[in-house]
Amino acid sequence: MEHDETTQAARLRIRFGCDGALRYVSHLDLMRVWERACKRAGLPLTHSQGFTPRPKIALAAPLAVGMTSEAELLDLVLSRRVDFAATRDALDEQVPDGVQILAIHSVPLRQPSLQSQVCAAAYEVELEDARGCDAWREVIAELLAREAIPWEQERGGKLRRYDLRPLILGLELVSCGGGVAALRMRLRHDERGAGRPEQVALALGVERAPRRMHRVELELVGAE
Repeated sequence: MEHDETTQAARLRIRFGCDGALRYVSHLDLMRVWERACKRAGLPLTHSQGFTPRPKIALAAPLAVGMTSEAELLDLVLSRRVDFAATRDALDEQVPDGVQILAIHSVPLRQPSLQSQVCAAAYEVELEDARGCDAWREVIAELLAREAIPWEQERGGKLRRYDLRPLILGLELVSCGGGVAALRMRLRHDERGAGRPEQVALALGVERAPRRMHRVELELVGAE
């Protein structure tokens, strides 16, 4: 594991899935889930300085309530190096049902924050819509051909106007039939803005909320 030569501290990155009842917890609650699991697993977490020290745990990007995932990323800063297999076994015993640990590896300690590295996210989205495959391909092509998609969103009593088009990096039909269309969406997710699958669905003319939204990838700046 890569580590700081002076402090012997290490930075661990965990990729995990989230489904079941855990899809309905908030971002902050999911952070608390991981804090408790790490503490009970006996991991040597380092803490922030100040009057209210917090363990150095960071999630890459909030997962919308109700959405499932196989691509969530979590960084832990530890005071010393640990064995990957033993750490995974210890955490597997402590995380609740709905969290699946998929991979653990090390990253450079002085790398930029995990949140600042996220640049895009990919989703598999199932939409209830009676259009056939040809109609779906046509409406997707028309949306991608547009130079701008003016959009309005109300949040906290304030109306925000912006262009949805730059947030859509890729959009393709995976399958359709039986009144259901499955799409793969690749959406921007950085400090300039984050695309939301349900908004893209509305822009495509779908009246019902997506019946399934599943995050399949988080892209990081500079990652292979």
